[in-house]
Amino acid sequence: MTRLGYCFTGSFCTFERSFEALRGLVNAGYDVQPIMSENAYYTDTRFAVAEEFSHRVEELTGRKIIHTVKDAEPLGPKNPLDLLVIAPCTGNTLAKLARGITDTSATMAAKAHLRRDRPLLIALSSNDAMSQNLSGISMLLTRKSVYFLPMSQDDPTGKPYSLVADFTLMREGVLAALSGEQLRPLFI
Repeated sequence: MTRLGYCFTGSFCTFERSFEALRGLVNAGYDVQPIMSENAYYTDTRFAVAEEFSHRVEELTGRKIIHTVKDAEPLGPKNPLDLLVIAPCTGNTLAKLARGITDTSATMAAKAHLRRDRPLLIALSSNDAMSQNLSGISMLLTRKSVYFLPMSQDDPTGKPYSLVADFTLMREGVLAALSGEQLRPLFI
């Protein structure tokens, strides 16, 4: 059975879309280890109450959420995954990944996972993707074992620099990344 890590970071407005994508992966038979950044795990927002959302994720996956740097570190060397998904991946997390900064459970999970050259699938959700985060996207696009879920502008007029992954393509993105391929077109 294919073992996935599925990590939520703090783009709270896309949590429900990401949760539905996670449900699709679980229903397809993937063994999923949930991971949440500290902000995603502890922060209540107008989109979700943190404790309730975490409970839903744990109930769906049948596993406890990894939400600390210490607990995320063994995912590479001691407890390997076949694929790590970060969905949603904030611009902040993207920038840290691009520059090798490891100070959250999400970035530690990615660092530990990439140590073994295993695929990482990023489902970006950032209001600054085509401005402050553009360099991070370009850096990660050329990195071995890093793939992106196709994305588009969610509000070109109101948020002209924003990009959001198409979470409905998660299963296809997972299969492509597991095969070492970038799902295309990348920008839809």
